[in-house]
Amino acid sequence: MFDVMKKLALTGVGLALKTRKEVEDLANDFVEQAKLSEQEGEKFFDDMVKRYDDSKGKFEERVEGVVKDVLKKMNLATQSEVMNLKDEIEKIKKPVKDSVK
Repeated sequence: MFDVMKKLALTGVGLALKTRKEVEDLANDFVEQAKLSEQEGEKFFDDMVKRYDDSKGKFEERVEGVVKDVLKKMNLATQSEVMNLKDEIEKIKKPVKDSVK
C-alpha cells in the first residue's frame, strides 16, 4: 500500500511543476499522516526530493528542446550565432579603421 501511494505521489509532470517547498511540505504531510517511523520518513522524504529534482531537470530539458525547435522553425538567430557575427564584424572593422588612419 505504501509503495502504491508513493508511486502515485511521484508520477506525472505535476511533480516537476511544484516548487521544492511544496514537494517538501507534501512529503512531510504524508509522513505524518502515514505515521511512518523516523527512518521510513527520512527515506521517503529523500526519495521524494530526489525524484522532484530528477523530474524538474527532465522537464526543463524538454522545454528547452521545444523552445529550440520553435526558434529553429521561426528561422531566428541564436545568441551564439549573433555573437559569431559580431566577432566577424569586428574583424572586418579593424582593417578598415587602420586604413582610414
